[in-house]
Amino acid sequence: MNSRLFTISANMVRISDVIKDDHRKLESYYNIIVNSEDQDEQTRYQNQFTWELARHAVAEELVVFPALEKLRAGKEQLDDDRREHKALKEMLNVFQDLNSSDPRFFPTITLLMEGLAQHMKDEEANDLAILEESLTSDESEKLAESLSRTKIFVPSRSHPHDLDNPRYETAVDLLTAPLDHLQDLFRRWPDEESTLTAPME
Repeated sequence: MNSRLFTISANMVRISDVIKDDHRKLESYYNIIVNSEDQDEQTRYQNQFTWELARHAVAEELVVFPALEKLRAGKEQLDDDRREHKALKEMLNVFQDLNSSDPRFFPTITLLMEGLAQHMKDEEANDLAILEESLTSDESEKLAESLSRTKIFVPSRSHPHDLDNPRYETAVDLLTAPLDHLQDLFRRWPDEESTLTAPME
């Protein structure tokens, strides 16, 4: 894999490492998009960014949120996390279909990244700290494995739904995954080792 892409090594198996690795990938893709002057490259990394964020968000909702729910006495913080995910997916839904020549392209991903950066910062400082303080190494490793496996089966595009309860969105999202994966075969991806292997991981 390209050095710009961060991968988990054999000794990095805790859930916090896997999630932080996803965060660093998203930051890397964003930086490539906003610093590139090549519209084709911007489009390829737009697809890569979308693919990574969509899968990351839904997999967290299926794997990490339930684990946090068991560890927390109250559910208010988790409901906040779900609302943040919903807002990010709504912004991603706009960005993922913009042409890189569209004047909304850069303002949209900038706004999206601002919200995402704050979410990632809060998640790393709070949610991941709770998980790592509460889980054994073995439990953390199993949660990390479950997150990685789940990302194979979830949608690779954003599909926000107008549902009152954000919990139901995750279940509905799963219905869109097969079509997303089929359409991924026809999208343009970064011209690197991960070009085809990443979207069909």
